[in-house]
Amino acid sequence: MNTVLITGCSSGFGVEIARYFLDRDWQVIATMRTPRDDVLPRSERLRVLPLDITDAQSIQQLVEVAGPIDVLVNNAGFGAGSPVELTPMATARELFETNTFGTLAMTQAFLPQFRQRGAGVIVNVTSSVTLKALPLVGIYSASKAAVNAFTASLAAEVEPFGVRVRLVLPGRAPETRFGDNASTRLHGMDHEAYADLAASVLARMRDESGPVTYSSDVAEAVWRAATDPSTPLRIPAGEDAVAWANGG
Repeated sequence: MNTVLITGCSSGFGVEIARYFLDRDWQVIATMRTPRDDVLPRSERLRVLPLDITDAQSIQQLVEVAGPIDVLVNNAGFGAGSPVELTPMATARELFETNTFGTLAMTQAFLPQFRQRGAGVIVNVTSSVTLKALPLVGIYSASKAAVNAFTASLAAEVEPFGVRVRLVLPGRAPETRFGDNASTRLHGMDHEAYADLAASVLARMRDESGPVTYSSDVAEAVWRAATDPSTPLRIPAGEDAVAWANGG
């Protein structure tokens, strides 16, 4: 029976991805900073383990406890909105520490077993904001675009070892807590130079009409990335993300 390890399973995409694989009879290792037993259905095929992807010791402990896996899904991350001019450097570093370096650290931790076995899949979940320039998410977008870049190189590096690497790029998902979490990390939105732009952008973020991404879209895209070798490197997830990927 195949095993998938998913980061960031306390809410949003991570929960839905874990459910999707459980429904298809996979062994699932769902990780989160503070493990909870009320976010996923009980199953003998489910393990919920603690993980802080910004902590090297936490990652090493996870590797030892998790054992061999077949698919790694790097889903954990967070968002923050701010004009580039007014983004605190501490926030910029936190975005890169989690979204970029955390994903890289997890990849480096599990890749050796895939390479030595000659099989395995790594799926990095980034964002469709990397496909189209948008205001007020420049640093967040940069942290995700960096993952896109190293993932593309990694895919070429490990293909000869029988290891597949894929990117899933979700669009805007009002149904998840991601937007709410991002809105608690806003900086400079009330500055007189950016206030009108910020009001417009925040209204669009909260608007649930028009093309959006649902957690089920992301789960299905991750499933295809994990199980279908014919999938392309970049897989947009959600109607809006598909439109952006096609130049819309």
